[in-house]
Amino acid sequence: MEKLTSGDFRPYLNQKFSIHYGQGETLEVELIEVIDLRETRQEPPPGTRTPFSLIWRSSNPAQYLPQHTFQITHEAMGTMEIFIVPVGPDSIGMRYQAIFT
Repeated sequence: MEKLTSGDFRPYLNQKFSIHYGQGETLEVELIEVIDLRETRQEPPPGTRTPFSLIWRSSNPAQYLPQHTFQITHEAMGTMEIFIVPVGPDSIGMRYQAIFT
């Protein structure tokens, strides 16, 4: 996880991921944003990554998962443990954010 960068996720924009929760339940979400969170135009120090944010969206604005570390899978990226936070619904569904520093 410490080596993942925004570039690792960009190829999978607009693709489906699965969030695993509860007793074998799965919530399908779409990766809709990958944003670098660089505060300045300077490059990060060697051996560190530029902080970044990911936003996923489900198709149901009424259902949401609480903030928690969940197992998230993608067919090409495999399985990852990621802390996500619900950031509220938009006109399509509930949005979830993960921030990597």
